[in-house]
Order: sequence, then C-alpha cells, then structure tokens
Amino acid sequence: MKATVTVTNLEKNIYWKSFAVCAGSADCMHQVSVYPTVERQSFQGFGGAFTEAAAYAYQQLPENKRRTFMEAYFGRDGLRYDVGRTHINSCDFALGNYACMESSEDEVFHTERDEQYLLPMIRDAEAAAGQAIGLLLSPWSPPAFMKTNGDMNHGGKLREEYRELWASCMAKYVAFYRARGCDVRMVSIQNEPAAVQTWDSCIFSGREEGEFAPILRRALDEAGCADVQILAWDHNKDMFVYRAEETLSVPGAEEAVAGFALHWYTGDHFDSIRFVRERWAGKPIWFTEGCVEYSRFDGMTHLQKAEMYAHDIIGNLNAGISGSIDWNLLLDAKGGPNHVGNFCEAPIMLSEDGTDFEVMSEYYYIGHFSRHIQPGAVCLGSSVYAAEVEAVVFRNPDGERVAVLLNRSGEARPVSLTENAAEGINFVLEPHTIATVQWNE
Repeated sequence: MKATVTVTNLEKNIYWKSFAVCAGSADCMHQVSVYPTVERQSFQGFGGAFTEAAAYAYQQLPENKRRTFMEAYFGRDGLRYDVGRTHINSCDFALGNYACMESSEDEVFHTERDEQYLLPMIRDAEAAAGQAIGLLLSPWSPPAFMKTNGDMNHGGKLREEYRELWASCMAKYVAFYRARGCDVRMVSIQNEPAAVQTWDSCIFSGREEGEFAPILRRALDEAGCADVQILAWDHNKDMFVYRAEETLSVPGAEEAVAGFALHWYTGDHFDSIRFVRERWAGKPIWFTEGCVEYSRFDGMTHLQKAEMYAHDIIGNLNAGISGSIDWNLLLDAKGGPNHVGNFCEAPIMLSEDGTDFEVMSEYYYIGHFSRHIQPGAVCLGSSVYAAEVEAVVFRNPDGERVAVLLNRSGEARPVSLTENAAEGINFVLEPHTIATVQWNE
C-alpha cells in the first residue's frame, strides 16, 4: 500500500509539495484511524462568492490576468471550485444599495447590475472550470418599500402584506439567472436573519422563516424552478439548533425547507451542526460564508488566518456539512469595495494599482480540501490519537481515500494513518503544517 502526501508549510515556504510514503507497522500511540464502513454525509462541492465587489475588482484586471485568476480558482491546477454563491439585490460587498423593484407599481424587474458585473464573472468562471458552477442565491434585503423601516439597511422586517410579492421576486431572480445559462441549485430565505446591520439586512424570526418557506416554494414551482432547494437560517452556528427547531415546527415548513446554511462568525460550535445533522439527517447543511474580517481579526498573521480556515473546515466536515462556500472571491487592496466600509480579506487580493493580484495564505490551505475531495465523496468515520492533530477523511467516488490533517502546534507530530487497524501510513507532520494524504484500498 502506497500513499501520496501533499504538504503546505508557510513558515518554510512550501506550498502543495508532494511525496510518496509506503505503509509499515502501525504506531498505535500516534494513530489516526479510518473506518471505511462508517459512512456519513455525501459532499457536494467547494466554492466562493460572486459579489458585486468581487466582480468589480475582477473587471479592473487586464484580460490575461483575469484568465490566470480564474484558473487559480476554477482550473484543474487551482482550487477546482465547482459551486458558488451570489446575492439577490445588493449586499454590503456591493457598490451601493440596489433592488429588483423600486416600488409596488414598478413594472420593470431590474437586473442591470447583475448583467454588468455578476454574470460576466460567473461565465468566465464556468469557462475556466469547463463546467457549470452550481449556484446558491441569497438575499440580504428585500426592496426598501417592502420593509417596516423603509430602508434596505439597518434591519427592519419584511411587511407581511409583501410576502407573496417578495417570494415572487426571489423566484424571478432564480429564473432570470437560469435563463442566462446559470446552474442555480439553491436559494436561501435570508442572509443573517438575526442581525441588524448598518448594511443591507432584514430580520426574520425562525417562525417567520418557517411561514415564508412554503410561500417561496410555491413561487419557485410556479416559475419553473421546482428543483431549486430552499435553505433556512444562513447565519451563525451558535443558534443553529434553536433556529432549526423553531423554523421546522411551523406547519408546512419541513416539506418546504430542503436544508440549512451556516456562517462562522461566532465560533466553532461543531456540535450544533452534528445535532442538526442527526435530527434531520435528510436535510443537507451548507457552510455558506466565512472570511477574515478586518474589524475582528486585525493583527492576525498569515499563518493564523490559514490555520483558522483549515480548523473550521475540518470541524465542519466532521460535523456533517455537505458543501463549503467561502465569501468574496476577490477584493481590492483595501478589502472592498464595500458601501459601508466593512472591509475584509479574500483568499486572493487585488494589487494596489489593480493590474495584478496576490494569492493569500488561506488560499493554499483551502486547496488541501477543494483540490482533492470530489463532489459525491463520502465522509468516513475517523478518530485521532495523535497529540494536537486534527483530521477528516473522505472516500471519493472512484474509491480513493483522502485524509486532510492539520498540525497547528509548534512541535513536530508523528502520524500513523491506518485503515481497518492494518498497517499504517507513517510520516511526521511538521510544526504548523497541513497535509493531504491520498491512497487506494
């Protein structure tokens, strides 16, 4: 039995370096055990968000750099992304507020900004990937006239008399993207429905999401989008169990809500994912947003940012997520544009003059997962008895095993990766190293 180990160590300037390892006697004191008969969730894909800010920054690049950028994310030599997320109406990472309707009498469904920025970027991504990109569409706010505060920003709520119209608008948005060749697979009810923000935001209680879901389901069906799944919550993990219970307790909601979406901004809470996965096993859970916010993570080193990403992805995968979508694909050198100054870092950042881009450390750590765990892969049971090592294991559709292991400590950690208590794949995981191990049965 032979395995290929691919490592990244930022401290030693090693990125995606591979070497072969032959199996030997298993070392039970440093063991990562794989249980191939313990099958868990099926995985559907990795990706990032097509925001107006990302698309605006992308259009600043010279044409040859655009091609290189797309290959870095969607090409075979890059991250091999195959899913993505974009926004219905504007979000904070847009050039300003905009909406598909301006009043209840508006007879025009406004899509000019999508045509100008988002759709060209999505089409280029699909060309680089050589396939359609599965999309999730998420609203940050309904049009201002539909809300209790008359403002797309600062929270407010959807007025009850506009529920049908807003659901119809969301379905029209999905149909619009599909008519232009996009593979829209999911729509979430509301981005961060428990947060009043200075940017585009709208409050939904769990019950209100449950009441809205059947209305949205009917609108999607009537628009010819019956196969598009509805995701609830689309917010942080700490309240996940409570919100799932509240939403699905509404009559009709459990049938309308196909799954859930999560963000990372309040910490790990991996057990909350596991609890929901166990209780509603048939409903996929997607990680749909996480980033290095400058307002919260200022002062972090490149290594700390990368390790934060890897730790969260491993924990989420082990807990039961079925897909993982990062936030902005690209931002300018300041971390925007953002129409309220809520700047952050993306895995690829535009240069100061806009003529080139810089690949950030988290990009390489994401690649240890996205380059090797294929759509349709099944998460396998595993356990770790190796100090300060984190691990997750998948079986790809062709039977290949993929294990991603992370050592965030300052000490080298020996690892003996075993399957069925047989011989082990033995190697040393150097300090602050991430490794992907690939082997066949």
